[in-house]
Amino acid sequence: MPRRPSTPVIAGDDAPDALKPLAERMRPRTLGEMVGQRRLLAPGSALRRAVESGRIHSMVLWGPPGCGKTTLALLLARYADAEFRAISAVLSGLPDVRQVLAEAAERFAEGRRTVLFVDEVHRFNKAQQDAFLPAIERGTIVFVGATTENPSFELNSALLSRCRVHVMEAVSPDDIADALRRALADAERGLGAQEIAVDDALLGQIAQAADGDVRRALTLLEIAAELATGEGGRMTEATLAQVLADRTRRFDKGGEQFYDQISALHKSVRSTNPDAALYWLARMLDGGADPHYLARRITRMAVEDIGLADPRALAMAIDAWETYDRLGSPEGELALAQVVIYLASTAKSNAGYVAWGEARRDVREYGTQEVPLHLRNAPTRLMKSIGYGRNYRYDHDEEGGVALDQTAFPDAMGERVYYRPVPRGLEIKLGEKLDQLRRARARARGEAPDPSSPKPG
Repeated sequence: MPRRPSTPVIAGDDAPDALKPLAERMRPRTLGEMVGQRRLLAPGSALRRAVESGRIHSMVLWGPPGCGKTTLALLLARYADAEFRAISAVLSGLPDVRQVLAEAAERFAEGRRTVLFVDEVHRFNKAQQDAFLPAIERGTIVFVGATTENPSFELNSALLSRCRVHVMEAVSPDDIADALRRALADAERGLGAQEIAVDDALLGQIAQAADGDVRRALTLLEIAAELATGEGGRMTEATLAQVLADRTRRFDKGGEQFYDQISALHKSVRSTNPDAALYWLARMLDGGADPHYLARRITRMAVEDIGLADPRALAMAIDAWETYDRLGSPEGELALAQVVIYLASTAKSNAGYVAWGEARRDVREYGTQEVPLHLRNAPTRLMKSIGYGRNYRYDHDEEGGVALDQTAFPDAMGERVYYRPVPRGLEIKLGEKLDQLRRARARARGEAPDPSSPKPG
């Protein structure tokens, strides 16, 4: 039988309900009232069984804003009949942590557990995170950390080794709409006493605008309901338009979501999918990404993924960057959009990128090699007398414009091949020319042509 949840003592929970926002009043009191998280809290799932039995463990809840991390922590305490304490890494320092842990130790000595909820735990530094370790090991606290950032990057390994990471997902619009209907019907905690009339289509708009955040959806509903109360109790399209006019999508300018989206933009360009690339560019600009950062990354795409298959791409990227500098937003964003479309549509080659990496690797491997004497500069008589520049052959005076048997690499290295043009775009022609030249050089040096020498097409 599932354990019946009790009500823990919660700091600040004694405020009158009338003063609390709708999202706080409607916070779920049982697992059955939670919306979303169907995978994590499905009937029979490991976490649900643990919560319902009261056998809870220290954990890190990783998910986007408004997905229910705080609510789940509260329910852990309620089902386990434990004290609930919450601190925020944004507002608290090490002295606050030590005080909360000392209180938890006293409570533990009296036979009562404490669920310590640490919001934005990724904002604590290593020393602050380490402060929780002894209390977790002794069982003084059940640690519940909440983060919107990837724990692998933001939390130290010692803390992660003592906690289980549970991934929470953004709540779907359908589930958010269910939460809104519940709030409209609940006369005790919600808006039921106001008898607000709302069409399902309008609830759907609120759910969509909330962008996976239940708390945000309830806040929007509360504002819309206040406006509707002064208009006869019926929520209209015009009323809702006022509420949703300045909404923004979820976007973290410095977190994992930011880098996931720039990765999606880059890979869409590389995959020759201009439509997807345009979508991700629009998402990032809509979310408030710095257009200058995007211009720099777009220029990198032109160098790394288009390269010499279409040399115009780099010039276009630089031009678009300069155009944005001159026009600003929003007009300059069109220049960025156009170059993204072009980069995604044109021929691709990473041959230059790969060649540069191989050349740098040889520099590290071979160390400081001497420049061959025939390639050295000889501006003085002394330098000429000791062999600088001797036997150098001026390519423009050679037949075909190339001294075929003249090497340009350090003697210890021999000839190397880094640049291997791909059979796309301008590199088809470059590949044909370089393939002929490399074979001719091999013959001039009395070597057999390398059968692995790249052949375009």
